[in-house]
Amino acid sequence: MKILLTGTAGQVGGALLPLLQGRADIVAPSLEEFDFSRPDELAGKLDSIKPDLIINPAAYTAVDRAEDERELAFRINAESPRAIARWAAPRRVPLVHFSTDYVFDGSGDRPWREDSTPGPLSVYGQSKLAGDQAIAEAGGQHLIARTSWVYAATGANFLKTIVRLAGEREQLRIVADQIGAPTTANAISEAVVAMLPKSDDDVRKTFEQRGGVVNLVCAGETSWHGFATAIVSGLKLRGAKFAVKEIVPIGSDEFPVKAKRPFNSRLDLTRLRERFGITPPSWQQALDRELDDLKATI
Repeated sequence: MKILLTGTAGQVGGALLPLLQGRADIVAPSLEEFDFSRPDELAGKLDSIKPDLIINPAAYTAVDRAEDERELAFRINAESPRAIARWAAPRRVPLVHFSTDYVFDGSGDRPWREDSTPGPLSVYGQSKLAGDQAIAEAGGQHLIARTSWVYAATGANFLKTIVRLAGEREQLRIVADQIGAPTTANAISEAVVAMLPKSDDDVRKTFEQRGGVVNLVCAGETSWHGFATAIVSGLKLRGAKFAVKEIVPIGSDEFPVKAKRPFNSRLDLTRLRERFGITPPSWQQALDRELDDLKATI
C-alpha cells in the first residue's frame, strides 16, 4: 500500500511518519513539492504519486494571523482539501483528514459531539469547517479526526512557550476560562494508526462502515492555566529549574488576541470508543510522556 502523508514538518505529520514507516510505502513530500497554497496543482501531483491512501495533517494553523490572511487560510484549509477529496473520491482512495475544536462556538459546558451544530468564531475555524464540509461533499471514503489543543515536545506550541516563559519570568498570567483537552501529537498519531487496517481494501471497508467525523483528543479536561501549571510542576519534579514563582489565572478578556477562542472545547469521545474501540490516554498521562522527552533537551 502506498500512503501519501502530508505535513511531516508539523507536529502530527512528524509523529505519524515513524509509525507508518515499515508498514507501507510512504510518500512524504515537502511543502514545496505538494504546495497547499496552490490547490489547482494538487490533482496533477496526485496523478503522479498514485496513492492508495491519503493522510493529510497539513494545515494553516496561525489562528490570529488568519484574521488578516483569510484568502490564504481558506486556500490551504478548504480549497486544497476539496481538491484532494475530489481527486480521491472517484478513485476510491480513502482520505484521513484532521479537524479542530475551533469549528464550534464554545458555548455551554457539554462536550461537543461529532454531529453538533458548528459555529466557528474565527477565520481559522471557518476555514477548517469549510474543508471538513468539502471532504464530506466529495462523497469519498474518509475519516476526519477532530482534535484540540495539539502539542508535542518538539515544534512551536503551548508547551514549548510555557517552558520558555517559565525560564524568563517570575510570574505567568494564563487564561483560566477556556476549557479543553490538551492532546499530544503522539496520542493522535497512535490512535490513527490503530484505526487503519493493513490493506487498502480493508481501509476502504473500515471507512465505509465507520468513517465520517470522529473526535480524537486525550481524555479529561483542564484550562490553559491548569495545563501550564501541570507543565511547570511536572518539569520541576524532573529536576528542571525555572525563574517562575507564580502562575496566575486570568480571564480571556485580560489576554486580548485578534481571533476569538471558544470557551468550551470539550469533545465527546463516545464515537471513538464505540466505533474504533480506542480509549485515549488522559491528558495528564500524555503530558508525562512529553515531559520525559522534553526534559532531555532543557
